[in-house]
Amino acid sequence: MDEQGPWLTVDLAAVVRNARRFAGAVGVPLLPMVKADGYGLGAVAVARALEAVEPWGYGVATLAEARALRAAGIARPIIAFWPLQPAWIDQYRSLDVRPVIGDLRSLDAWIAATAAPFHIEIDTGMGRAGFRWHDRETVAALPGRLALVPGFEGIFTHFAAADSSESETEIQWARLTEIVAGLEPRPRIVHAANSGAGQWGGRFAGTLARPGIFLYGGRAGPLAGESVATVTASVIAVRPIRAGDPVSYEGTHRSDSDGDVVTIAIGYADGIHRTLGNRGLVSIGGREYRMAGRITMDMTMVVVERGAVELGQPATVLGGRVGLDDQAGRGGTISYELLTSVGSRVVRRYQEA
Repeated sequence: MDEQGPWLTVDLAAVVRNARRFAGAVGVPLLPMVKADGYGLGAVAVARALEAVEPWGYGVATLAEARALRAAGIARPIIAFWPLQPAWIDQYRSLDVRPVIGDLRSLDAWIAATAAPFHIEIDTGMGRAGFRWHDRETVAALPGRLALVPGFEGIFTHFAAADSSESETEIQWARLTEIVAGLEPRPRIVHAANSGAGQWGGRFAGTLARPGIFLYGGRAGPLAGESVATVTASVIAVRPIRAGDPVSYEGTHRSDSDGDVVTIAIGYADGIHRTLGNRGLVSIGGREYRMAGRITMDMTMVVVERGAVELGQPATVLGGRVGLDDQAGRGGTISYELLTSVGSRVVRRYQEA
């Protein structure tokens, strides 16, 4: 372990508590999203911890992410949410991964190749992937294509504004349920509720719910998960600074008074967005300080009172007193982006569930 570099502490017990809370709210089994390496926290560690809540399975984006889970011994169903391409079918079959299908060509190719389970995506307003709900000709072809196909396991949609708009979510749910009503036999799994939709309990949950950011401590509408991740780095330099002295590139910060300029061993190569320069917060010794000047590739600076900080002290740039969503807001971004940006040289440390 590189003791010089920054580290990310992941409270796996908090992930599990968030999952239990979400499951209690929606009243259906979970399909936790562990894509993007578990939102940057480590997909294998997170999935192993979440076994305690007995999820139906796990959601990823890519086959590579699914392969990592299978290599780690994760045996539950896995859905890969990138739209299926026919050239990938053999890989899905070898990994026992459910594809997401959103076009007739890929649907016909899968049905011709295998009887293995698959899920149909309906684009009810996200505008990203799936069968478009208003493409009447294509939607009308689905019942005939899917009738008596043994692998047709599930159907779903992705809400575009569940964090902020009940009416838009209601409209998307109605579009999905109308299409499901036209299928015979109907699939046994219908899923739609992401983290934001959890605020309405099981209203839009179907038979499975797909929590993501809530599990990892982020806010989704009025719901906020328990804090899970803390990013910390060491103070590697403490030097005197005079009133008016510049800090970092282009001198965008000048010290208001005499004090110390403190250098912390973390930068944008580790996931600290440059947009946090002169805006983000750092917690050292129970006090918060504003990041001073532009974030550099490997280091971040703050200005403190003379003697307030010592060489080697830990500085927290995410988590604890520096809330995930608050820090994201200061950087003009979202909690998802901050977590998934945490760099590869940031050592992951796990507090077991």
